[in-house]
Amino acid sequence: MPSTYLLIVAHGSRRAASNDEVRRLAERVRTLCGLEVAGVEVAFLELAEPSIHEGLARCAAAGADEIIVFPYFLAAGTHVAQDIPAAVAAFAQVHPGVRVRLTPHLGAADALPGAILAVALSGVQAAAVTAGGQRP
Repeated sequence: MPSTYLLIVAHGSRRAASNDEVRRLAERVRTLCGLEVAGVEVAFLELAEPSIHEGLARCAAAGADEIIVFPYFLAAGTHVAQDIPAAVAAFAQVHPGVRVRLTPHLGAADALPGAILAVALSGVQAAAVTAGGQRP
């Protein structure tokens, strides 16, 4: 049975809490996967570890036959258009036995507008401040 892993690739930050937020997101995604995905890992383009190459290597070492790389980016800037595809291509060249698929970035997802609207209308933002500077 093929073993598929999901690698969520984020930019990375000097702020550790931001990187930890991505790791917590991966944990939440992992709980939703069921049998379709054997594992969920994270990697960072810069400023944090593991790197994209290290994240791909972790998936391969865990037994991945296929790795789905998901760019956790809102816009298709240079990182999405060039840097991530180059890192994936370099890894794939060295690991021909592992199929690596690169998905569209988060900002291109058809579900994103609905998700934005749902969050905006949910009222969950406890730290929201009204226009007058007062908390609701």
